[in-house]
Amino acid sequence: MVALGILLLAAVVFPWVFRLPYHRDLVIRIFLYAMLAQAWNILAGYCGQISLGHAVFFGTGAYTSTVLQVTWGVNPWLGLPAGIATAVALSLVIGYPCFRLRGHYFAIATIAVGEIVQTLAINWEFIGGARGLTIPFQKDSLLAFQFATSKYPYYYIMLALLAICMLVSWRIERTRLGYYFRAIREDPEAAQSVGISVTKYKLVAMAISAGVVAAGGTFYAQYVLYLDPDSVLPLSLSILVCLLAVVGGVGTLWGPLVGAALLIPLSEFTRIQFGGTGRAVDLLIYGALMTIVAVFQPAGLVGMFRRRLGHWGR
Repeated sequence: MVALGILLLAAVVFPWVFRLPYHRDLVIRIFLYAMLAQAWNILAGYCGQISLGHAVFFGTGAYTSTVLQVTWGVNPWLGLPAGIATAVALSLVIGYPCFRLRGHYFAIATIAVGEIVQTLAINWEFIGGARGLTIPFQKDSLLAFQFATSKYPYYYIMLALLAICMLVSWRIERTRLGYYFRAIREDPEAAQSVGISVTKYKLVAMAISAGVVAAGGTFYAQYVLYLDPDSVLPLSLSILVCLLAVVGGVGTLWGPLVGAALLIPLSEFTRIQFGGTGRAVDLLIYGALMTIVAVFQPAGLVGMFRRRLGHWGR
């Protein structure tokens, strides 16, 4: 609890110590991707369903709130729960048929769904099509969810969203729902034999995961004030979210946060140092480092820390 308190205090005072906009933007993106990875971890880490289509829910949250705001003038704070509800409903529509598949077949199905949704968004003029949508500028205020002169409110809003997501995951780990999820992950047939409705709880996991990701999508739309299918619905986003959780430690509470805290700054560093060569050297280095972690630490960084602590304890 002391360590958690110190970590939270450090997160609160960070923007007042490191005042450069770049540092603040980097940590905001760490928080955002950590929340997305934590949401993915609820479905894949706890329930064992590897999804590579979570960008669908991110885009759903972003587009729902933005379309409501641009077309009908709905406040983005009201668009936030609307986006969550839309993503949850979409997750049930996608999940029910896809959960008939298992293992890599389920993962392939989620990729296909993601590509279909992105193609539909590109050709749907009502939501801007390939041109995307631009959110009109308004006077800075918490009510309008816009802060052009100072980015500090974005920082603390994202920190609050991440804290809520971590709290949800923590509660899931320690309730009957979490035990059901882990039972389904380890052996679906055995779980069903003792009375656990496997499909039902898979849908519950996917709905929770989709809702959290959609909240991140709404925040992203308000943060950049522009979105298009390539920015909120790409397959690369789904894969990145998966990698963050896997490298940090899939199926653990702190793994997604650790993975985001390591890989997002690493991505920026390699892009700045080697991205100007025009030969994608930054991507080669970034990919090689992730491969090394995945090969030599398959349990993720959190798993490595736990083994070290156990060794020291003996």
